[in-house]
Amino acid sequence: MDLVPITPEYYEFVRILRTHPDTRNGFLVDTDITEEEQEKYMTKYKLCYHICLLYNVPVGYIGVIEDDIRVCTVPSHQGKGVAKFMLDKIKYMYPEAIGKIKKDNLASQKLFDKCKVPYTII
Repeated sequence: MDLVPITPEYYEFVRILRTHPDTRNGFLVDTDITEEEQEKYMTKYKLCYHICLLYNVPVGYIGVIEDDIRVCTVPSHQGKGVAKFMLDKIKYMYPEAIGKIKKDNLASQKLFDKCKVPYTII
């Protein structure tokens, strides 16, 4: 696996994964995102996001905005260490960052505990 800075070719990947029925309920805000909204958002925050590649195929992303960590893994790769890999890498890049996790998102709580990254329950 490799963690690389995001480039415009992955903006749509992030949007699709962020709004996927199997991942969107894990985010604090559950909303539809248009391609135009995603383009504007990613243009503003592109330096804050990284893509996780497995054999040059994107399998997840992680971002840190104002010390708030956002992480998401393709559903078919969940439970295979992708999110742990991303979080282990990003915690050294942003040592002050924390997660904001929904109280019913036990998988994310377990991940952050395993990686020893602080978080707050929302």
